[in-house]
Amino acid sequence: MMRVGWVGLFGLIVSTGALATDTLSRIEKTGTLRLGFRADAPPYSYRSGDGSPSGYMVDLCREISEVVKKSTGATKLKVEFVEITAADRLEAVRDGKIDVLCDPTSMTMSRRELVDFSLPTVIDGAGLLYRNTGPGHLADFAGKRIGVLQGTTTEETLKATLYKLDIEATAVPMKSHEDAIRAIIDKKLDAYFADRGILSYYLLNSNHRSMLKLEEQYYTFETYAVALPRGDGRLRLLVDATLADLYRSHAVRRIYTRSFGNTAPDEFMRALFVIHGVAK
Repeated sequence: MMRVGWVGLFGLIVSTGALATDTLSRIEKTGTLRLGFRADAPPYSYRSGDGSPSGYMVDLCREISEVVKKSTGATKLKVEFVEITAADRLEAVRDGKIDVLCDPTSMTMSRRELVDFSLPTVIDGAGLLYRNTGPGHLADFAGKRIGVLQGTTTEETLKATLYKLDIEATAVPMKSHEDAIRAIIDKKLDAYFADRGILSYYLLNSNHRSMLKLEEQYYTFETYAVALPRGDGRLRLLVDATLADLYRSHAVRRIYTRSFGNTAPDEFMRALFVIHGVAK
C-alpha cells in the first residue's frame, strides 16, 4: 500500500473539496495567520520579559504556523499575535478576530457551541495556593476569601466545589493571576484557586515563595486543547496532524522542556502524548 506523507494527504483531501477551506483560503489570500494568546497565563501563554508571546501553548502554535506556511505555499507568511483575555478568547475565535487560540482553554461541550477543538494538548487540574500559615485544605477555608480568575471554567468549578462540600467561603473574582497572588501576600485574599500548572509557575518565580504553599490535592482534571473556528475541518485537520506528529516523534518533549524546565512530563502528559500520537 502506498504511503502518503500527511501534508500530501492533506493536499489530496483539499483538492477533493471534501472539507471546509475558509480560514486557510483567507490566509492564502492575505498572507497572514492570526494567533490569539494571553499575557497572563504562564507557563502556557504569556508575555516574556522582552514582551514577546511565550509559553507551551504559544510554542505549539508556532509549530502549527510552520505547517500552515508549507501547506498554503505562503512562504512569506506573516504570523500576527493578537492578545486576548480569558473573558473574550472564545468570542475572538467565533467572530474571526483570530484564527487559532493558543492558551490554556479547557475543552467542554458547552464551549463546542462556539468553537471547535484540536487534539488535547495538556491535562491539568485546579489546585489551591495559600499563605504557608494555613489553613491547608479547602475544607478549612469556611468564612475565608478565595480568589478565582473570572470568566473561566475554574470559577464555575470553585463555586460548585464549595457548594458540594458545604463550605461557606466567598469566591472572589479576579482580573489576573498577578492580582490574586499579590492579594494573598497582602492578606486581601486567603487563597487562590486556579490551574495547578499556573500556580506552580507563580510559586516557583515569586519573590515571596517562602510565604506561599500549593496544596497537593487536585480538585479537577481538565483537558486543554487548541480552539479553532467552528466547522472548519480543513484547518482542524492541519492542526491535529501537526500535534500528532509532534507527539509521535517526541519533538514535543523539547517544547515541553522550554516551558517547564527539566521537570519531566507527569504520567498524565506522557499518556496524552502516546494516545494522541496518531499515525499518518
